[in-house]
Amino acid sequence: MRKQLIADIGLNESRVALVEDGELAEIYIERPDIDRLVGNIYRGKISSVLPGMQAAFVDIGYEKNAFLYAGDIITKKEYSEDVDDHPHDAKDGNIADLVSVGQELTVQVIKEPIGSKGPRVTTHITLPGRHLVLLPDAEYTGVSRRIVDEEERAKLKRIAENLKPEGMGLIVRTASEGMEEEDFKDDLSFLLKLWKNIKGKGKSGPVPRCIHKDLSLVYRMVRDLFTKDIDKFIINDRSHYERILELVDIVSPGLKRRVEFFAKDENIFEYYQLDSKLARALSRKVWLKCGGYLVIDRTEALTVIDVNTGKYVGRSNLEDTVLKANMEAADEIARQLRLRDIGGIIIIDFIDMHDKEHQQMVLDRLKQVLRNDRTKSIVVGMTGLGLIEMTRKKVRQDLSSIMLAECPYCEGTGRLPVSDVNGKANKSGDK
Repeated sequence: MRKQLIADIGLNESRVALVEDGELAEIYIERPDIDRLVGNIYRGKISSVLPGMQAAFVDIGYEKNAFLYAGDIITKKEYSEDVDDHPHDAKDGNIADLVSVGQELTVQVIKEPIGSKGPRVTTHITLPGRHLVLLPDAEYTGVSRRIVDEEERAKLKRIAENLKPEGMGLIVRTASEGMEEEDFKDDLSFLLKLWKNIKGKGKSGPVPRCIHKDLSLVYRMVRDLFTKDIDKFIINDRSHYERILELVDIVSPGLKRRVEFFAKDENIFEYYQLDSKLARALSRKVWLKCGGYLVIDRTEALTVIDVNTGKYVGRSNLEDTVLKANMEAADEIARQLRLRDIGGIIIIDFIDMHDKEHQQMVLDRLKQVLRNDRTKSIVVGMTGLGLIEMTRKKVRQDLSSIMLAECPYCEGTGRLPVSDVNGKANKSGDK
């Protein structure tokens, strides 16, 4: 699979697209007027404790208080190799025994504020580097699940155990595949210095305050996505291009030749036909190549995806027609979930299939294509009504929330009173 990172740096917005075999797979957008919180570390103060919810609210200086679950402040927390950057939640403890109102503590944002909800935080800090993630408060070693070779995993696990500082933990990231122990030492040294600096900032000063901000978008892409699997990293800003070359020369010199400066006097996203693909990712209806289509609807609690045959009538019999449409829909659904960054509960209504074997084929296909997604998802299974239930980890706002504003007339419903529509039509006719 051919992969490219394409970065568009503008005055009011920076965009980075991950393109796989010519298809837009992921899009990341950052604007000066929108604060990105995930990864930031704050010195905060407990504003309220809610024993009935086993949680507390923390004032971190943001417009909404952050949400802290009891399971995110347990001393002995279980970590998982399923993710590069964040641990799974441990079992909840008694929140009243762990924190009290007015208590100061250091927390890290692990989930962006979404809708009416504030950010979610944890007291268990994770510091991602290029090749390692440092866990200052957990004596744990792990290897990214995206490294599948068992011998390589075992080797990297031994290296992590040898390098692990006393009282701390390490997770080996995907970009580290094929590396030896000596290759990790600079990364580890940087992370230890960073943690020492963060601890120093946390000792004095006003509360609440931010004591560490994560890297800006383009440099996060270098750290987190620009691996040996990426064929090209193309960017249209000269100063960022030169800075990226400096960073890559330090962390992965072999990738330096893959960084390209886009010197053409035209929009880089238009040149690579990404704007049209991005517009498709914002549409409620998504057409399939076979002639069928998806309808994607969001609610506050979940996302519903409906699969329809549309123009596709098949060639032989109904069961084969339905199977082909559903198999193609499974591929497109996985692509759209990843591109739109849809998280939470997802219900999929595939076209009705009476053959149990066909049902299992579609379910297996969906699970298979979801493995390409770096964000963890769980396919629960098929309900008695033939609906597929699944969940996808929600970390940040979905694409539509970032790129679209709610209509002031219909308030986001997409509908207006018939009388209003007819009245406007009549006025238009009078003119």
